[in-house]
Amino acid sequence: MAAAGSAVITGRGLHKRFRGPGKALVKALDDVSFTVAAGALTALVGPDGAGKTTLIRLIAGLMSADEGDLSVLGVDVRTDPQAVQDRIGYMPQRFGLYEDLSVQENLDLYADLHGVSAADRRVRYPKLMEMTALGPFTRRLAGQLSGGMKQKLGLACALVRSPDLLLLDEPTVGVDPLSRRELWSIIDALVRDEGVPVLVSTSYLDEAALCGHVVVLHEGKLLSEGPPARVSDLAEGRTFTVEPAQGEAPRELQSRLLDEPDVIDASPEAGLVRVVSRERDDDKALAAFHPTPTAARFEDGFMVLLQPTADQAKGRTAADMKLDHPPAGGKHETVVEVGDLVKRFGDFTAVDKVSFKVGRGEIFGLLGPNGAGKTTTFRMLCGLLNATSGALTIAGADVRRSPASARQNIGYVAQKFSLYAQLTVTENLDFFASAYGLHGARRKQRIDWAMAQFELAGIADQLGGQLPGGYRQRLATAAALLHEPDILFLDEATSGADPLARREFWRRITALAQQGVTVIVTTHFMVEAEYCDHIAILDAGRVLAQGTPAEIRAKGLTASNEHPTMEDAFIAVIEGARAKAPRDKAA
Repeated sequence: MAAAGSAVITGRGLHKRFRGPGKALVKALDDVSFTVAAGALTALVGPDGAGKTTLIRLIAGLMSADEGDLSVLGVDVRTDPQAVQDRIGYMPQRFGLYEDLSVQENLDLYADLHGVSAADRRVRYPKLMEMTALGPFTRRLAGQLSGGMKQKLGLACALVRSPDLLLLDEPTVGVDPLSRRELWSIIDALVRDEGVPVLVSTSYLDEAALCGHVVVLHEGKLLSEGPPARVSDLAEGRTFTVEPAQGEAPRELQSRLLDEPDVIDASPEAGLVRVVSRERDDDKALAAFHPTPTAARFEDGFMVLLQPTADQAKGRTAADMKLDHPPAGGKHETVVEVGDLVKRFGDFTAVDKVSFKVGRGEIFGLLGPNGAGKTTTFRMLCGLLNATSGALTIAGADVRRSPASARQNIGYVAQKFSLYAQLTVTENLDFFASAYGLHGARRKQRIDWAMAQFELAGIADQLGGQLPGGYRQRLATAAALLHEPDILFLDEATSGADPLARREFWRRITALAQQGVTVIVTTHFMVEAEYCDHIAILDAGRVLAQGTPAEIRAKGLTASNEHPTMEDAFIAVIEGARAKAPRDKAA
């Protein structure tokens, strides 16, 4: 193990290029230099396509830089990648768990691959089981674990031998706040108690703020390197909160603020809107909105760093996003009604008497831990899964009796976007238009609309499977809106997306809601729940809490926390319910 403070990774002048569409060279890394210290927790952050995964794969010896020098654990990784791989733990974005093998069998497989002896396993396995709390589930198939437990098993497999360096590529994507907190406790203990240096890429900027060192990439270039405060300080004197007018939703004020020339960023937060101004102490430029200064955070500074790209995103999104035929009907008309909805799989009850109503033009959020029943509820709402019992009405159609009729009014963006990897952007849109029964001039009109509204013309000939995450999200949403549905279902649609992509996405959703589209969304980003009009929190298939964002946040109120966040409230609701009714959390 390297001495504390010494460099375990040193990169100098790294370049990496790939052949893109049309055989044009794409610079994935462009003259990147950085260091990672021993015994430290270092975050790698940046928007989609910044070069984070490419850099981690270079460090892991899975590819070589075109130019530059890269030393890992004192080894030139280009000349001797195996020497590096023998000493590191590496968890890629999509960790290779074998879902038909048990937890124990997955661990044994990776121990075999890494040549871990039986004696070492007897010492290592109990530590891993204690660290990840997987001990009671060693016989369970990996495919039957919740998302959070799969991530913990993936981490355990990366740690079957004690590494000199741990590389984690987006380890918390797709997991709920409770599981995310547990994973970070494990990572923190590895650094603090065992002295293992960790390099982690993440889309959660609050996670980056917890690290001792941060490397910020954008379009293959290094924008910043150092302690998180170096980035936060960029927004000092530029960060304010603004209160919406009576009857105005925070997301609507956010949309207005993003159109202001003096604003770099705006996002809903605890019933207010958090604003980052273009200049320091620029409250005069925002005087019409009565801004209140507030302390800068890492994400605020990150948006300052990415100001040119943020300006481009502001300019191209959403205020002018218009539907050809907005949904008809009154604002308060109920368009989704769920009553005592139940879904059983054999003896297992996945959804247990769930009830809620959603009005036209509202955004309704379904929150809950992995395995809570959110996606099962979604699939029943969309007519893709038959309910065991209960009432389910979509735009006046009984989904249980006439699922085909209900589906005509629905657009659905699934957790794993239902795009065809081997089809181009244009071919994907053409396929989905046909699937929705659009033909002739009408099909061309709607595809042209999607290309224009979602800025897809420049990538029309790229394959769906080769698109960055933000563009996949755009294409999936465009495809779901081709037939102009009254109701849009979004199942973890921003999972793994960077802050810029999420801002862009939600500006579009806000514009759709303003035109009468009803939106039902699941998300693990608790800050996104602030875009909703109403929220329901589920666990074990049951609704534990339901109300406006303000009503939900109030459930996190304690004597020591007078201003709880949505994440505070979420954790308080889930932990409170589990304390009253202990259960198998992996069910």
